[in-house]
Amino acid sequence: MLIDRFGRPVTNLRISLTLDCNYRCFFCHREGQTSRVAPEMTPGEIERLVRIASHLGIRKVKLTGGEPTVRDDIVEIVRRIKPYVIDLSMTTNGSRMKELSDPLARAGLDRVNISLHSLKPEVYRRITGIDMLHTVLEGVEEAVKHLSPVKLNMTVMKGVNDSEIWDMVEFAAKTGAILQLIELEAPREIEQTRFFRKYFYPLKPVEEELGRKAVKVRERRMHRRKKYLIPVEHGMAEVEVVRSMHNTVFCANCTRLRVTSSGAFKTCLLRSNDTINFLNAMRNGASDADVVDVLKKAVMKREPYWR
Repeated sequence: MLIDRFGRPVTNLRISLTLDCNYRCFFCHREGQTSRVAPEMTPGEIERLVRIASHLGIRKVKLTGGEPTVRDDIVEIVRRIKPYVIDLSMTTNGSRMKELSDPLARAGLDRVNISLHSLKPEVYRRITGIDMLHTVLEGVEEAVKHLSPVKLNMTVMKGVNDSEIWDMVEFAAKTGAILQLIELEAPREIEQTRFFRKYFYPLKPVEEELGRKAVKVRERRMHRRKKYLIPVEHGMAEVEVVRSMHNTVFCANCTRLRVTSSGAFKTCLLRSNDTINFLNAMRNGASDADVVDVLKKAVMKREPYWR
């Protein structure tokens, strides 16, 4: 097992497959990747990376973007890397889940996170720049038939969708999905900007209310995030809260190493100048052992952002 200098095991890879996206979400952090510095990794290169990482104890992979489903080879990618992992998931805007849920599940995808920031068409359009709410809701309905669990990612923003939290809790229970409420994330230097101050909505009071209403509370290993089981009209809602800002517990329990779409390890979403490229070495004939050395360097470079 890979363990960083702060005693944190690395068990997960979060792989960005592309910077391309068919949405224009105004708050998107692009997985911390600000520019396209090289061509995207091929399915074979992604498979090789996952195979190498699996021998070092990394057996969980999440595929992200941009939007991963804009890649025509997304089903092939899933099929090629599934043999090396025990948990393969994907984060998507849901725009293609109606057509892809079944093929992705058959290829080996275990679960999916679908970004759903509003149930109101006009608010959804304001956030994403796209009028596709109905299509995404159909995608959620299809996803729960083939993948488990299906999580709904709702980034809560002040004055935009904060009034919809409990409607979303009810919707999650109705559809059989898990709701994941997410705070807007930003590095320290952005905290005092007009944008962040305008839209940041602290979720601690919401989490406290969830705790009061919950009939059961569980705790995940990664980030020590809590799951709240809330009885609502449509049954039992399962709700998670992601509060990373100034959260030392969150960072102290991070088990994830990020991979950019251009083939570099990235140690933290909020850090800049923290990438270590491995794809150039791969394309220049590096051995698996050489790639392992780069991966280990990236792990030793990891450092909790909030501590």
